[in-house]
Amino acid sequence: MAFTITASLVALGLAAFAKAQSGTVEAYISTESPIAQAGILAAIGPDGENSGGAAAGVIVASPSDSDPDYLYTWTRDAALVSRVLVDQLTQGGDSSLQSVIESYVSAQDTLQHVDNPSGGYDSGGLGEPKFNIDLTAFTDAWGRPQTDGPALRALTLITYGNSLLSGDNSSYVTDTLWPIIKADLDYVVQYWNQQTFDLWEEVQSSGSFFTSVVQHAALRQGVSFASAVGDDGSSYSSAADSVLCAAQSFWNEDGGYFNANQGGGRSGIDNNAVLASIHTFDVEAGCDANTFQPCSDRALSNLKVYVDSFRGLYSINPTGDTDAILTGRYKEDSYQGGNPWYLNTFAVAEQLYDALTTWDQVGSIDVTSTSLAFFQQFSDSIAEGSYDSSSDEYSTLTSAIHDWADGFIEVIANYTPSDGSLAEQINKDSGEPASALDLTWSYASAVTAFNARDGFVPASWGAANVTASC
Repeated sequence: MAFTITASLVALGLAAFAKAQSGTVEAYISTESPIAQAGILAAIGPDGENSGGAAAGVIVASPSDSDPDYLYTWTRDAALVSRVLVDQLTQGGDSSLQSVIESYVSAQDTLQHVDNPSGGYDSGGLGEPKFNIDLTAFTDAWGRPQTDGPALRALTLITYGNSLLSGDNSSYVTDTLWPIIKADLDYVVQYWNQQTFDLWEEVQSSGSFFTSVVQHAALRQGVSFASAVGDDGSSYSSAADSVLCAAQSFWNEDGGYFNANQGGGRSGIDNNAVLASIHTFDVEAGCDANTFQPCSDRALSNLKVYVDSFRGLYSINPTGDTDAILTGRYKEDSYQGGNPWYLNTFAVAEQLYDALTTWDQVGSIDVTSTSLAFFQQFSDSIAEGSYDSSSDEYSTLTSAIHDWADGFIEVIANYTPSDGSLAEQINKDSGEPASALDLTWSYASAVTAFNARDGFVPASWGAANVTASC
C-alpha cells in the first residue's frame, strides 16, 4: 500500500518515475503512487518544490501563477490534502509525517486569526476560502464565504487528535488542536444554514450538498471529540440533526440523483455528490442512505446518472454505453474550456472501491428499486433483492464493478503524462494536461483512490445508527 511512501521521495525527484502510462492498473498504480505522494509533499511550504516559498505548513494549491493563478492556499483543499497525510501517519505508521502535519496545524491556527473580507475570528472569517501563501489575507473579489472549509479542517484535525489521545498525548490535543477544532465547529453551528458558495466557487445559494454532508460529519464527530477533551458538545449534536435533515432535501427522487446546490440554474448533476460520499465514508455505517454511504442505493444511483451525463461529451472518451470514461465537474461546465478533471474521475473509482470494501464487510449486496439501474449495467438479469456473498450474483456483480472501477483508473492512465504529473484538467479534444499544473488535490485524489482499491478504511466518524428525524 501507499502508506510505506515517505517524504524522502521528494528528494528523488519526479523525473525518477518518468514512465507513468501502463497497460495494467497495477503497474500504473505502482508507478504513479510515489509520484502522487511526492506531488503532495512538494506543495508544502517552505521547502516544497512546488510551494513557491510558502510559509511553513502552508499547502499550496498549485505552482501555477497565471491562467489560472492558483498560487494560494485554500482551506478546503488543504484540509483534504492534509487528511491524506494524517491517515498515513495514524493508520500507516509513517512517523516522518508528524512534523509536516504539526506544521500544517500551526499554519491553520494562524490563518484562523487573520482578519479577511469574510470577517474576523469570531465574526465569519473562518469561512474565507483562500489566503496568500505568506499567511496574509487575500482581499480581491472572490466567491465568499465557503462554509465547507471549517468542517473539513475539523474532520482532519479530529482524526489526528483521536490518534494522539489514544497514545496519551493529551496536552497537545487540549492546548493546540482543540481550540482550532472548537472554533471550526462553532462556526459550522452558527453558519451552516447561511448563504454559501459551493466547492467549485461558482454557485451561491442557501445550501450545497457537499457542504452540508461534510458539515454533518464534522459536527457528529465533534460531539464525541468534545466529550473526550472534557468539553460540552451538545450544541454540535443538535446542529448535526438539523444539517442532516437539510441534506436529505437535495435528493431528486424523479431523476435519481442529488442536486448539487439549492439553485444555480443547472441540472444539478455534479461530482459534488460523489466527493461528498467518499469524504464521509464510514464503513461501520454499511450502506446507509441517510448518511450517503458509497454503497447506498441513492449514492449508487447518483453515480450512474453522473457518469452517464458525460457520455458523448468529450471526444477523447470511449464511446460504449457502459464504458469507464473521464468525467468532469458537471456537464454544463465551461471553465478553462470545460474539460474532464483528474480528481473527479479518481473520485468515481474511489466510490466504487469503497462500496466493494463495504459489501465484503457486510457480506451481501442489497439491490433496491433506486439502485436497480446501476446494477443492471453489470447484469441484465439482476432483480431487486438481497444477494449473499456466497451467491453467484454477488460474485458476478462485485467482479464486474471492480473491473469498472479499474476502468476509470485505466482511462486516467491513458492521459497521464510520461512524467506522471497531474494537472487539474485534461483537454477534452487533445488529451493534453490543461489548466493548473501539478494540482495538489489531483495528487491527493490519486493516493486516496489507490488506497481505496487496496481496501483502506478511514477512521469512523460515528455514522453508524445515525437517523434523520425530519
